[in-house]
Amino acid sequence: MKFLVLGGGKQGSACALELARRNDVDLVIVADLDVSNPPSFLEPWVGSKVELRAVDANDDEQVRAVMQTVDGVACALPYYFNVRMTRLAIESGCHFCDLGGKTELVDEQKELHEAAVQAGVSIVPDCGLAPGMVNVLARGGIDSLDEVSSVQLFVGGLPQNPKPPLNYQIVYSMEGVLDYYTTPVLVLEDGEVREKEALTGVEEVDFPAPVGRLEAFLTAGGISRMPYRYQGEIPEMTYKTLRYPGHATLMKAMRDLGLMSLDPIDVKGISVVPRDAFIAAVSPILRNPEGDDLVAMRVVVTGTKGGAPKTITYQMVDYFDEPTGVTAMMRTTGYSLAATARLQVSRVIEVGVYTPAECIPVDGYIAALAECGVVIERTER
Repeated sequence: MKFLVLGGGKQGSACALELARRNDVDLVIVADLDVSNPPSFLEPWVGSKVELRAVDANDDEQVRAVMQTVDGVACALPYYFNVRMTRLAIESGCHFCDLGGKTELVDEQKELHEAAVQAGVSIVPDCGLAPGMVNVLARGGIDSLDEVSSVQLFVGGLPQNPKPPLNYQIVYSMEGVLDYYTTPVLVLEDGEVREKEALTGVEEVDFPAPVGRLEAFLTAGGISRMPYRYQGEIPEMTYKTLRYPGHATLMKAMRDLGLMSLDPIDVKGISVVPRDAFIAAVSPILRNPEGDDLVAMRVVVTGTKGGAPKTITYQMVDYFDEPTGVTAMMRTTGYSLAATARLQVSRVIEVGVYTPAECIPVDGYIAALAECGVVIERTER
């Protein structure tokens, strides 16, 4: 198998590492505008299984030329590249998956289904942690029951050693975090798709020590298209972000004060976007390169089986990997992308355009992640 990883940032580099470690993978090309400074954990692979190639994602000819040499593409570029990269992958005849995160763009990718079928390739957007992992697991729980009454998805990237005032550290794009805190949230309520306000619906969720008690609240993005797929079939479905207690109240206050607004304001004669100023002010404080992170995830599907009540729970707590320096967020997001890409090239996934919940076999996916050291536990009661 030969793969192209588009984007040499944190998630792309983690994806490339996991692909390179697999015996059935012959080559991994990591492409980005600047590939001169790969992370240390990739360096032992460069020159053997990993090739670094400077590619401008805005140059279709450059991208198409490298796509035509591989079997599958794992895209870790910013979300606004996804539709264009999807089109180029179909033209080049290679499978394609991406980290997604923007539901409207997934809708555009879905419109390319027939073109993908004609090209004989599979296209799977939204293949990270959330959206991605949680959606596959939710589908696994749903398919295991005769009737489903509720689906609850919980995910959080957290510091192992939280520090006030937010008890949070940036584990991916701060812009992305604020998008999720300000965008209307899709839920299923009484079987209907509805929009809710982000940072509401706060509840307590307990994880085993040393994680302990967290709070969960509604945010956008992670649930992807699932409410639309299951409307009229499942009464309740929500996606909530996990943080240490008190985070939602603080962030909602900052949002309601206008600090996350995208509308420019005048500051002493200068036009300033409040969100830009907010990110510039807090990012240096919330970035902690020495701070080890963790990812907590839980999916709870409740319903009946054989006429009896049953609850299926998937749970994972993953930690910063000290030997490699790969963060828990990189492991659970980048490795998920790698697992999907391998399933695609192995022809486990049908050709066409599908979201993870529509096409990825849950048992095979869990097994592929276990090979990466990302362990998901499933319980029934």
